[in-house]
Amino acid sequence: MECHCASALNGKEPAVTKASKCTESKHSCKEENDPKKGADSTKLVCIEKAYRTILSELGENTEREGLLRTPLRAAKAMKFLTKGYKETIYDILNDAIFDENHEEVVVVKDIDLFSLCEHHLVPFFGKAHIAYLPNKKVVGLSKLARIVEIFSRRLQVQERLTKQIAKAIEEALQPAGVAVVIEAVHMCMVMRGVQKMNAKTVTSSISGLYLEDPKIRAEFFSLALGK
Repeated sequence: MECHCASALNGKEPAVTKASKCTESKHSCKEENDPKKGADSTKLVCIEKAYRTILSELGENTEREGLLRTPLRAAKAMKFLTKGYKETIYDILNDAIFDENHEEVVVVKDIDLFSLCEHHLVPFFGKAHIAYLPNKKVVGLSKLARIVEIFSRRLQVQERLTKQIAKAIEEALQPAGVAVVIEAVHMCMVMRGVQKMNAKTVTSSISGLYLEDPKIRAEFFSLALGK
């Protein structure tokens, strides 16, 4: 299997672990019959090589026991942390939208989320609070959490993530209003830079009646952020 990715910064192609070579050989026949799996495997090897290069350029010995499989583990972790690129809301909603004569607010709060800051590739994490005003249609409650998962498992900034979640719900349900609030801690502000341990970022995205009616908007923020 060839890996058409950039070589190491020092001009030398980094070594691939014996385990990954074995994996490539073992699955090569299957990959020929499944181009998608073959492409995914090639990408994994490329990411593994990139991590090996990074460790080497940091001055580490990638052949020592503790780091021998680290590039492969890191590559698999990064694939998982960005798996949202391969998912859409239509994949997870399926038949979970129902006709229902319900027009009162639906709120799901304290949805855990974990994402990667696209500026430093370090985590930010926190809670998402979602509300919508149904327009004769409701969605399975777990699907709201799944929508959060899809967009948070990408390289993100919190502002865009908040808007993407709100827009996805709006397009899928066409409700009378949507409101989304995210509270998150950014490790790029904690582990590096200004190093402020207690800083929390709050973002919101609102539409429809939540934008037009101050009373409804105030009710949502009270429900979402009220402690």
